[in-house]
Amino acid sequence: MTEPTSTKASADGVRGSQANTGNELQAKSVLTKIAAFVADRNIPFLVCSIGMIVMLLWAGKFKMTAPGAEGIIPLVSNSPLTSWQFKVFGPYVLGNMIGATEWTAAILLIIGYFKPKAGILGGIILVGMFFTTSTMLITTPDDTIVVHGIHYMNNLGLFLFKDIISFGVAFYLISYYGRKAIMAENQR
Repeated sequence: MTEPTSTKASADGVRGSQANTGNELQAKSVLTKIAAFVADRNIPFLVCSIGMIVMLLWAGKFKMTAPGAEGIIPLVSNSPLTSWQFKVFGPYVLGNMIGATEWTAAILLIIGYFKPKAGILGGIILVGMFFTTSTMLITTPDDTIVVHGIHYMNNLGLFLFKDIISFGVAFYLISYYGRKAIMAENQR
């Protein structure tokens, strides 16, 4: 038995079994059935959005502490995009500002479950934030170690590298919330 699914239904965030009109593609092999199961239940969105919300709340709160604010000093002080903020605000106020930005984005993602345009706004904030922190991988000294002549990322480099992945997740969340907002607009 094949599970009905469609690329259109999955892309719209609608379960394939509910949206299937008989003209859609059918999953037949084990691999495509697994893919259909994952897509039909919005598992990528749930994992990405919940993971991002938890990470933002947790990291945001930490940046509002003295150790968190002091931990960002080597990152923000060497970045051409943030060094001016470090000079103007200092590490503690800047840590609070970054933490508040992360909390704001997390709250907008949560509201986005009910009002998708809020999720779009949260995703846009994340794109700006993760673009900025991703560039720090280039500007932060001592983010690699040399082992037998080959450069590897150390813990600081790996910490920054996760923001490149988060940058992509932010775009995914914008597109997901965007599809939901478009569907809501078209139902009016």
